[in-house]
Amino acid sequence: MTRLDNPNTAIRIVGRPIDRRDGPQKVTGSATYAYEKTGAGKALVGFFATATIGRGEIETIDTSAGEAMPGVRLIVTYRNAPQQAALDTGNRAFTTRARPILMGRRIHHFGQPIALVIAETYEQARDAARSVVATYTTEPGTFVYAEGNPVHQPELANAGFAGSTNLGDFETGFATAAFQVDQTYETLPHCAQPLEPHATLAHWEGETLHLTTSHQTLRYIQASLRTALGLAPENVVISAPFVGGGFGSKLAVHADLMGAAIGARMVGQPVKVCLTRQQMFSLVGMRPWHRQRVRLGADADGRLTAIGHEVLLYSNERDPFIEQTGIVTRSLYAGPNRMTRHLVTHLDLPNGEAVRAPGELPGLLAVETAMDELAEALDMDPIALRVLNDTTTDPESGAPLTGRTLTQCLRTGAERFGWSARLRQPRARRDGNWFVGMGVASAIRTHFQGATEVEVAVTPDRRIQVRSDITDIGTGSYTILAQVAAEVLGVDFSEVDVMLAHTRLPAGGGSGGSWGASNTTAALHQACLALLERAGLPAGPGLVRQTLAAHPAGLSARGNLPSMGNVPNWREKSRHTYGAHFVELAVHRLTGETKVRRMLGVFSAGRILNPKTARSQLLGGMIWGLSAALREAAEIDPRRGNVVNGDLAEYLLPVHADVPDVDVMMLDEPDLEANPIGVKGVGELGACGSSAAFANALYNACGIRARSFPVHLSSLVPELG
Repeated sequence: MTRLDNPNTAIRIVGRPIDRRDGPQKVTGSATYAYEKTGAGKALVGFFATATIGRGEIETIDTSAGEAMPGVRLIVTYRNAPQQAALDTGNRAFTTRARPILMGRRIHHFGQPIALVIAETYEQARDAARSVVATYTTEPGTFVYAEGNPVHQPELANAGFAGSTNLGDFETGFATAAFQVDQTYETLPHCAQPLEPHATLAHWEGETLHLTTSHQTLRYIQASLRTALGLAPENVVISAPFVGGGFGSKLAVHADLMGAAIGARMVGQPVKVCLTRQQMFSLVGMRPWHRQRVRLGADADGRLTAIGHEVLLYSNERDPFIEQTGIVTRSLYAGPNRMTRHLVTHLDLPNGEAVRAPGELPGLLAVETAMDELAEALDMDPIALRVLNDTTTDPESGAPLTGRTLTQCLRTGAERFGWSARLRQPRARRDGNWFVGMGVASAIRTHFQGATEVEVAVTPDRRIQVRSDITDIGTGSYTILAQVAAEVLGVDFSEVDVMLAHTRLPAGGGSGGSWGASNTTAALHQACLALLERAGLPAGPGLVRQTLAAHPAGLSARGNLPSMGNVPNWREKSRHTYGAHFVELAVHRLTGETKVRRMLGVFSAGRILNPKTARSQLLGGMIWGLSAALREAAEIDPRRGNVVNGDLAEYLLPVHADVPDVDVMMLDEPDLEANPIGVKGVGELGACGSSAAFANALYNACGIRARSFPVHLSSLVPELG
């Protein structure tokens, strides 16, 4: 039994929908973000000039006009930039690679920095950057995939997953199946566009670099900067007290960090750099383009006999990122003959990077659409097909699946959504000029565990203090950590202070991959138990007073959670989160206009620490999936490699009018085989499968099967008839 399950606990705090602690600060403006900080003295401002070709070399660069402008202090180009370590593709972790800037004439992609202007004001820096004139020697580039482009098969995908897996005899199993689906699905690149742009303030004290930045995981960027700039670990000090969203885009080092760091060193004064919204389309990585072939074979009863999932995606060979898209198939459904494979093609684009639910969002869009196509071929209810092929053991490893509640999510959602009213025949339900349909899709996401350390203390000013370098990227970290500490120690929620997001605090796994809450609270739980043991006191209202009586200077303890790679028996279990998505939408029979009417997500992610913050995360993920299916795509110019729709006026995202009645339901069941307190991540689970539920509802409504995403009117109108 964990301390959180103790029936003698007088006050239940974990599991309550407590308001976020940082809410009042954010709505009143007292929460200050990276670009609002000033540093040690007045900060200068940096602004990038960027390349206007997709591949080639700088021939000449003229900065004289900008250098003569008022307020301009320095313009950095390849001619005067300080030496930095080269980008090391041998480092498989894209998050910790050194990423030098302005180090040569070579242009690898459109929008690459060619100059950094440092001036007294933002406007002066921006105007001077626009005055930089470069000429280029251009070379032919490959910006979109075409048949015949070179392709290779990597040994590993992102996060250390095997690039390919095989079990049984897939080709024979598929060829001899009574029912077959063999379809190809395409998704265009997605760009993470958090509300707060990427921004960094840097200043130096001797050999120590101080950064206030908008990032998700401080230890990743600390490692990257140490390598790039040749600094000792203790000489990179980073703070990120408030971060306005990240979605994976703030896991790695980008040009704002490097520009601020080298600029501040060169001018001997604090420098802040903020990427513009348009620059974020070329200076921040994107979710790669995908083409996925899914082959499913089933017997006459609907049992899967063969499952094949092949993924072709782009990965910039200079800075590779191989999204782990094929992994969704490995633990989802039973079937004896299996094959997954990643194939990679190089494009001269900014490197791919993690974007919310990397692998699972595009992977489930393909696999769960294919499952719907198989149900159609079998004349079988789509939920019945999924339930029939559910499993309690991992289909590839044979390990038990912990907290496996997929069928429960599907059946609970079906009842809540009114699935029995769905008409199986497409175009069977009409509402005036609108075709109306329902769709369903399963959700699965891998549970990660990373090395995490948390400290908890009783302080001399009679407070409980939680200390960790985890960032709060709008997810509620400040709140849930206070909830856990308050309940385990038996004190009031208001007595707990939470200190986060500084590299001088105990090192955690950061915020990303949906592991922040689970890892940090598990380590905190252990720290709180250790504190109680050191104090020699029971938890309760007198804890602080009695501890200080015995330890007037205060008392602290630390909790440690090992990484899953350092847990000897980790692979003896297979740990995931689960869910089921339901969508009802309408398609106008003349115009093709598509309106989503209802969405429901039923999710199982272990113990729910705070249903209010968890619901917010899941709801946002569901809308993200809707965006991927209906709105979101980076359109690449095949001639120059620029993102044609590179701003939020044309890179379409859902607005309030697009978002229907969204219902979120959580199955609050601790999974104590995932970690000691049974908590798993929710942040990205909401985005896993929701796109496929949309695609399946579209088919049920109007009989048009979408296999290229996002779905455009141009692909609907000709087929409506």
